[in-house]
Amino acid sequence: MKQRTLFAKATLAVALAIFSSTAAMGQQAPAAAENQPTLLRRAVGDSAPDWAKDLTSRIQLHGYAQGGYELSHHEGQTSNTFNIKRVLFWANARITDRWSFLFMHDFSSVVQEFYTDYRLTRNKALTVRLGQFKNGLSLENPLSPTSMEAIDVYSEAVTFLTGCGSDPLLGVQYGRDLGLALFGETNNGRLRYELEIMNGQGINRKDQNNTKDFIGRLEFRPLTGLNLIATGQIGRGHAVAASLYNPTIQQGQNYKRNRWTVGADYKCKDFKVHGEYLEGYDADAVSRGAYVTGSVPLGTPKLEFVGSYDFFNFNTDLGMDQHKVIAGLQYWFYQKCRFQVQYVYKSAYVAGGQFVKDSNHALMCQMQIRFN
Repeated sequence: MKQRTLFAKATLAVALAIFSSTAAMGQQAPAAAENQPTLLRRAVGDSAPDWAKDLTSRIQLHGYAQGGYELSHHEGQTSNTFNIKRVLFWANARITDRWSFLFMHDFSSVVQEFYTDYRLTRNKALTVRLGQFKNGLSLENPLSPTSMEAIDVYSEAVTFLTGCGSDPLLGVQYGRDLGLALFGETNNGRLRYELEIMNGQGINRKDQNNTKDFIGRLEFRPLTGLNLIATGQIGRGHAVAASLYNPTIQQGQNYKRNRWTVGADYKCKDFKVHGEYLEGYDADAVSRGAYVTGSVPLGTPKLEFVGSYDFFNFNTDLGMDQHKVIAGLQYWFYQKCRFQVQYVYKSAYVAGGQFVKDSNHALMCQMQIRFN
């Protein structure tokens, strides 16, 4: 009876922490939300046996929410709306010192990630990951939206080539996939590698062909603050829909899908900047792009100017090029919580089934609340 009561208290503690963590994104102060592992231990109680205390100490709760307001003008039409971009919650369970499990859900969308990691070596040289997670293609895709400078997060090339949603052939994959990965770091963290074999079909989907995608990622940190990144992918895609960017590929067709990128990220107290060049090959169509994005503190680390220039050609044979410029401010009012306002200009966009040369103007505002 005593063991059943203790187990019930531990279960109630986990449920209570999850509920309070979700509510914290919209109702609690960030300081209270960051103490969720402590809340778990307090809910179990000091009189709990060692196994219950150990259980709660191994579970970490995280979450963030991003939402705001957007005013846009294109094709002579003006629109405005409030929106909720993301409301994510994830739990990381440390089963042993080498073995862990993560589950992530987006309450404004679908289940995003679920995977288990097992470190095979005593150091960080080799870890294996199995499940659904972000693919390692490009500099930006593995990064959290909470650390990105732009409100619309990733560059046009990254969004298109990694499956974040703008390529109709891939559908909305959120930059994630099901598969297996080997990764690790050596030389005191200066060299990091990642090798992945993935379905290539996106999240929560079975593979639609018998060919897997292979992705490689290599990072090198020669100097403090400087990170050089090269990534590549080879595989075959299965088109979930037709695309005006690649009119020769039909829905349901399997096609060659290869990519490669090179980029750099540099951070110091005076500024942060990252940039990348990307190319993609879908059957006979070639797409390529480049971007540079950065931020500069304005007198205080809490207030920053954000700027970005982004170029992407969706199909070089058809001349489907697009330029995007971003300028704005962000204020970090509490640790990883911030308010952003940005002006976004695009020189070209898709309308009426045709790729047209026209301008698109938008004013975006966003509030971000995050707890660890």
